[in-house]
Amino acid sequence: MTKAECGKKINLSATDRVAVVAGSGRLPVNVADTLAHSGHQPFVVRLDGETDSGTSLTGYEGEVLAIEQFPSLLPLLRQKGVTHVVLAGGVSRRPRLRAIRPSLMLFRLLPRALTALARGDDGLLRILVNTFEDYGIKVVGAHQIVPELLAVEGAMGTHKPQKGDWVDLYAGLEAAHAIGALDVGQAAVAIGGRAIALEGIEGTDLLLERVRDLRNNGRIAGRKRGVLVKCAKPHQELRADLPTIGPATVEAAHAAGLAGIGVEAGRSLVLDFGEMVERADRLGLFVVGLTGKGNNT
Repeated sequence: MTKAECGKKINLSATDRVAVVAGSGRLPVNVADTLAHSGHQPFVVRLDGETDSGTSLTGYEGEVLAIEQFPSLLPLLRQKGVTHVVLAGGVSRRPRLRAIRPSLMLFRLLPRALTALARGDDGLLRILVNTFEDYGIKVVGAHQIVPELLAVEGAMGTHKPQKGDWVDLYAGLEAAHAIGALDVGQAAVAIGGRAIALEGIEGTDLLLERVRDLRNNGRIAGRKRGVLVKCAKPHQELRADLPTIGPATVEAAHAAGLAGIGVEAGRSLVLDFGEMVERADRLGLFVVGLTGKGNNT
């Protein structure tokens, strides 16, 4: 999927039914609510231990499944007449092999499952997407349901990067692309013109917590400002796991002493846009959408 295709909203017919496989965070809520408002009542599969409680997701028809019950998901979706599926939200862990119950579907999927578990996140997602589509269920990205979540190019609030911040943004973008090519992570923090911390399997929240601790411990003493940059991996499966920021990201970046956030325009998601901008303006941070080559001015 190209960057231009990334922002296209999918056209659903009256007979189409969309399932939302919901992990943590606001994204699955945004997707499910948008579908409902457009007249397509979603079927929501809430991942046990991952989906946030107290949201509108519990009001939709659906099931709660453990990650280890994935082999039963495909027959369930077929039974419910699902034609499209959206994978939305965070998943904090991989399946525990010992907790997976033997079944005919499991044995059918076993070769793919073993291959997926041996790969990085993007490789796993590609196999997952291919598995759904081989069983006749089309996988669509959250941004194809709610394209307004895609980050726009340029400043998204009152504050804009200073001249020195652009040096950090370019350095962070280069570093984020590099670790993305290795299927390691999607984010980097740059201070003083160089990357000082890279996202690993722990995710963006803990990356920013690590930077905050580095400041508090004096490891980056004397270094002011700095930025968080997030971008899609070079070979990203764009229908799943796009880089995402929201109000909580702004709070964490502020706590880490950073001056702002850069995200790849058109290939990153911004959740709760109005609240995110209000919080960034109040805390004095900039949020800017970058082109893939970082050629903003």
